[in-house]
Amino acid sequence: MDTKKNSTATSHQQEEAIVDSGREATRENGIPPAESTATPAGPAMSHEQLAAQHEKVLAEKKELFDRLLRKQAELENVRKRSQREKEEFRQLATEDLIRSLLPTLDGFERALGQRDASTPEVFYKGLELIYKELREVLGRAGLEPVETRGKLFDPHLHQAVETVESNSHRDQEIVEELQRGYKLRHRLLRPAIVRVAVKSGSAASKQHLEGQD
Repeated sequence: MDTKKNSTATSHQQEEAIVDSGREATRENGIPPAESTATPAGPAMSHEQLAAQHEKVLAEKKELFDRLLRKQAELENVRKRSQREKEEFRQLATEDLIRSLLPTLDGFERALGQRDASTPEVFYKGLELIYKELREVLGRAGLEPVETRGKLFDPHLHQAVETVESNSHRDQEIVEELQRGYKLRHRLLRPAIVRVAVKSGSAASKQHLEGQD
């Protein structure tokens, strides 16, 4: 029994010696002991600090959200403005094209209104067909004639070039259309050139019409 106790004591002494020698070697090599490497925990944040940090995060989130909404609104405005400009450009291009075709319509109308008996009727049938197709194409684009028959003179739609004294028509009634006027999508493209009736001796009506020239 004594022999076992002595052996155990010797073993413990050897282990302590090894640990001590390891610590000594660590110090000699400039390596701090293991227990000295622990970092003390920082002080815990107070309730007020946590609340302030929370409010700061919420404010930053709100600011970012507001900026996102403004950017979305700006992009939407740019998209709408671009679409509006494209539509206006398309309308102007269409208006210029149709206005340049109006003399062609006038030419068809004159040719069909002044037929030559020596010209074969089939020729005028062909003209009528072409004229009708052209009117239908332009009509689908929004072109429509200005009404004159039986209408009173309207300076916003008609241009009077002559007055005719008449008691068989209403004062300032259109009696003849000299050149057809046109509107494009309810916007005046060219006024109708007309003759207008005035009552005999009505100087006021004549002055009113002359003032529109």
